[in-house]
Order: sequence, then structure tokens, then C-alpha cells
Amino acid sequence: MLEAPGPSDGCELSNPSASRVSCAGQMLEVQPGLYFGGAAAVAEPDHLREAGITAVLTVDSEEPSFKAGPGVEDLWRLFVPALDKPETDLLSHLDRCVAFIGQARAEGRAVLVHWMNEGFEWQLKLYQAMGYEVDTSSAIYKQYRLQKVTEKYPELQNLPQELFAVDPTTVSQGLKDEVLYKCRKCRRSLFRSSSILDHREGSGPIAFAHKRMTPSSMLTTGRQAQCTSYFIEPVQWMESALLGVMDGQLLCPKCSAKLGSFNWYGEQCSCGRWITPAFQIHKNRVDEMKILPVLGSQTGKI
Repeated sequence: MLEAPGPSDGCELSNPSASRVSCAGQMLEVQPGLYFGGAAAVAEPDHLREAGITAVLTVDSEEPSFKAGPGVEDLWRLFVPALDKPETDLLSHLDRCVAFIGQARAEGRAVLVHWMNEGFEWQLKLYQAMGYEVDTSSAIYKQYRLQKVTEKYPELQNLPQELFAVDPTTVSQGLKDEVLYKCRKCRRSLFRSSSILDHREGSGPIAFAHKRMTPSSMLTTGRQAQCTSYFIEPVQWMESALLGVMDGQLLCPKCSAKLGSFNWYGEQCSCGRWITPAFQIHKNRVDEMKILPVLGSQTGKI
């Protein structure tokens, strides 16, 4: 579902099976005044005019050229240059797209959205989960950005610095109610609670049936296994270990104690959930410290 705020000036992506074909036969009207269509939908001005469309949003590698005709001069257009492929990053552009659609609908214009593939649909769901706003600080966006790394940087070299969370040893104070995680052996600060990427609990022991000799039918499903690790975003002190390497161990940068592991292709949590990519810190290797921003001090282990 994709919608802009407000009861009447937004837009919504409903179940495609519930949509109806427009009179032009080239577009799907997913909501009154909101259409989806491919290249054929914008090839002929008559198609747009018959549907009353006066605004077009195009996501494609090339900006479409509109044939001259009645109404074309007054057509609102927004072009987002992006390959129409499932792996293309559309999420980063959605705020601008939604604002365009919302403004057009608020002025009574019918809108044609010229895009669609399964990858974009998945990104729309992520956008909905973030509350119809691209929140770069949310766990949802951070996990999405990490999943794009191996596509953009297959050699895992020259990774963008914004991919890494700030090393907590370089910042004296944290946010209110934030928790700091330290190496249990040497007490070196490792990451903050804002770097933890939460996930839905998996199906427990049954998820590991493929690794066991015991038939899956004999495994109990009534008790959920708890997560024994934190899955986090990469932190600056990890950078040298991650560059050019698909998987490996995560060691404390001060005492070299083993903290966990990483795998750009993903790892399975003890709860059964598969996390991709995975930067896993075992809970029994770190201690939690409550940060007190006003005093600049910390409490003992929680």
C-alpha cells in the first residue's frame, strides 16, 4: 500500500487483482483517479485524455516522449531515472514520488504511475512499514540499505562511509535512554542500542530441521527459541574486517576476543529467522551499560 497523508489527497496501492482496466485498455485503475500502466499507456495522448489523466509519474531508464496533442501541454510530469528492475533502489525516491501524487490528487488531477515490478512492490511495503516516510534511522531502512550493498559493490571494496555506524568510543554522549554495549572481557565500547536491527522471531527448532538427523515431525514446535545474538548494522571498527571478505569472525578491536561473526549472504538466528546480511554479536560476549546523558556517566550492567 502506498498512500500520502490525508483522507482525500493521498494515493493507495491496493491488491492488483481488485483493480479494473481503464477504458483505454492500457492502464489499471487501482483507485479512483490513480492508474498504473506501462510504456503503451503513455505512447498515445488519446489514452491519457480518455481516462482524464493530467499527471504522469515515470520510473524508467529513459524519460518518455509524449506525442503532441490536446492536453499534453498542461500535463504534469515527474521523471525518476531508474532501471525497471527488481533490484533497483526506488525506496530512496518514494518521498518525492508520493509528494507529487499527493499534490496532483489534491488539485483534482488523475495520475498515471508508469512503473511496476515485484522488487518495487516489496519496497512499497517497506515504505508503508516506515509510516509512509523514508526514515534513514529506522532498522527497516538500515537493513534494506545493507541488502543493496552486495548488488552495488560486489567486490565489497570502497563501501560508503554512511553504511557504518559511528564508533561509540568517538562520541562521549548518547541519546536519552540509549544503551551502550561493551566487550565483556576488556570493557571496550562496541555499539549502541540504536544500531540493533530487530527482527521477527523465527519458528524455533523446526527451522533447523534440515541440519538434523531427527525427523522434523519429532521436533517440538510449541516452544520458541530465544535469540542469543544481537544482529546489528556495521560499526566503524568493523570496516577493515569486512572489506573484500564475504564472511568471517568479528573480534573486539581492543583485546581480539571473539564477539560473533558476519556474512553478507546471511546467517540464521538461534530463533530460526534468517537475517541477510548478518552482523551477529553474541549476547554472552557483551555487557549492557545504561547511558546517562546529563551526567555523562554510565550505570552498571543491566
